[in-house]
Amino acid sequence: MNTEELVRASLREQAAATPAAPSGLADRVLAVRRRRRGRGVAGAAAATVLVLAAAVGVPALLGSYDSDSDQGQGPRLASSVGHGDILRHADQSPPRELIAVGDQAVAAYYTSKKAEQPNHDEITTRTYSVLDQKTGRYVVDARWSYLAAAPGMRTAAVLERELPAGRIGLLDLLTGRVTRWIPVPQGVGAVSFSPDGSKLVATTFAKNPDRSYWSLKIPVNNTEQPQPTPCRTGFAVVDLAKNTVDWHALPSFTGPGGRNFGSGEDLLFNTDGTLLYEPVNMEPGVYYRDLRGRKVDVPAREKAIDLFSAPAGLSPDGRLVAGGFAGGVRSTATQVLDPRTGKRTAKLRGQELLAWADSKRLIAWDIVPGGGEYDTRLVLVTLGSDKEVVLSGARTPKDFSGGRWEPVFARR
Repeated sequence: MNTEELVRASLREQAAATPAAPSGLADRVLAVRRRRRGRGVAGAAAATVLVLAAAVGVPALLGSYDSDSDQGQGPRLASSVGHGDILRHADQSPPRELIAVGDQAVAAYYTSKKAEQPNHDEITTRTYSVLDQKTGRYVVDARWSYLAAAPGMRTAAVLERELPAGRIGLLDLLTGRVTRWIPVPQGVGAVSFSPDGSKLVATTFAKNPDRSYWSLKIPVNNTEQPQPTPCRTGFAVVDLAKNTVDWHALPSFTGPGGRNFGSGEDLLFNTDGTLLYEPVNMEPGVYYRDLRGRKVDVPAREKAIDLFSAPAGLSPDGRLVAGGFAGGVRSTATQVLDPRTGKRTAKLRGQELLAWADSKRLIAWDIVPGGGEYDTRLVLVTLGSDKEVVLSGARTPKDFSGGRWEPVFARR
């Protein structure tokens, strides 16, 4: 029995003794395990508001620049050149030069590795390669444990190596320098921008969320492996225009009996930036919360969003939502859905839909011809077409290796 079969069997056994999980739970957990770190939901509590000393205008800090004119706009960014073109490098994996389609670009990518500790704990670390806006090439920047790119791709939010981090840096992608540090005393393990770039949500943790503990080890393939522990403490909403940090308690969701199946604990903004999106590992699969952490109803047009299986989410025009895998044993396919009903409206190529390039085209992972499940490359798929455009070379299927990279997308 291989690792994934064992995990699926374990989940089924545990599910028999717990309330019903959403359909495809095991596959969802395994999918998240393959592509991003696993993290664990519960009540909101006290708020702390910190007024930031440094006042930096949001448009000046985050804005992109017109590719045709520098008049009063500042320097030209590499990501704005050829904005309507397909910039692809099918022979590069990991990519060395900018990959972009329509409004979306790969702002950075990262590789992961595990480091065993003296007590047999393991820490997973990321190494980012970030787009240099002067040259249009990706450059390794080993300073950061976590990076999120802002819309416009002039700025990224970064965390220093030691997690949880006591502050968030705003990195200028043109100069490579941090222009501002935002203190978050509760300790940050992940950050994400709002759709308009005016806010950040910072998820806070009591311990390093990327550490797995030998004391929690479980048997896998006739060996024992350390496991992470739920350690989220809450989240902070950073308003870059008002220069405030508003923290709220929100402990990890552990499920019935304290079980944790590796659900994502990191919080994201919803489609319009008015709410927070929290994926969970039991029904209903996701919670929506207001910016103070209180549960709210799922917005009508976001009922079919599932960022576990289809990170692309809602289309730019709001008419469609990316759906999950729709292929078979020997073929790959994806689907797009009606965002209100969840019914399929179209089937197209690809293995996993990552980002909308515009309202008709999506960037996806797909398997290379003749390859296995993990031999994937970035492709462009289009509604109403059975063709795909190759954007990158193929990744290696080996986890925690230099050839197994994950893109960080941003609107350019």
